[in-house]
Amino acid sequence: MEFVLYLVLGACAGVLAGLFGVGGGLIIVPALVFSFTAHGFSPDVLTQMAVGTSLATIIFTSINSIREHHRRGAVLWPVFAWMTVGILVGGALGALTASKIQGPVLQKIIGSFAILVSIQMALGLQPRSERGLPGRFGLGVAGGVVGWASAIFGIGGGSLTVPFLSWRGVSMQQAVATSSACGLPIAIAGAISFIVVGWHNEKLPEMSLGFVYLPALVGIAVTSMFFARIGARLAHRLPAKVLKRLFALLLFSVGLSFLI
Repeated sequence: MEFVLYLVLGACAGVLAGLFGVGGGLIIVPALVFSFTAHGFSPDVLTQMAVGTSLATIIFTSINSIREHHRRGAVLWPVFAWMTVGILVGGALGALTASKIQGPVLQKIIGSFAILVSIQMALGLQPRSERGLPGRFGLGVAGGVVGWASAIFGIGGGSLTVPFLSWRGVSMQQAVATSSACGLPIAIAGAISFIVVGWHNEKLPEMSLGFVYLPALVGIAVTSMFFARIGARLAHRLPAKVLKRLFALLLFSVGLSFLI
């Protein structure tokens, strides 16, 4: 039954990754926290395990999402390249930061973040800059901030990258596509860092690789890779306004449950 949950979770995360460029982490992390709690994992490590496992699954989710968006010519590869420089550094620092935060405190931080993102998505609070995209240094700094926050929250960075690119005048479809591409280095840097910082932790359950729980990783990855392509196709065919608001409602509920 546990593995079936991971398969369903992977399908949901895959569609969200392709459709919104968000990586699915804001859905995966809360679901894994609840699952790990039910299985009696130590509260001192279960939140870090949920975040680390989420980042590892996003590696697989991102690959198929990127392929579909690239096939449609929507990925801004020069923007991706310079943001990745900062993302790799920020992702490693974010994993180290998360490992130092107590589990219950980290849950409240994630819950607050989910609520803020849900409000932004529901209200469409997205002013546009007239200055266009920044230069290489600016993109690197932006990537560092995205990578650091993404590693802490266990997300692919889309909830930060998409608003940033859209604010800088990039079309929504290109922002989603480029965000999906940026999710791959975020996930790789974050997952490796969580494996390293959790390697010698004595409170980890069996079948763990650092702060990555392998059964959850396999189950989510199996379905998320397939459904990410479906989500990417929908992103180029459907108006996202209603879907974004429904997603915002889900995020708000998730964030509220973490805070309560």
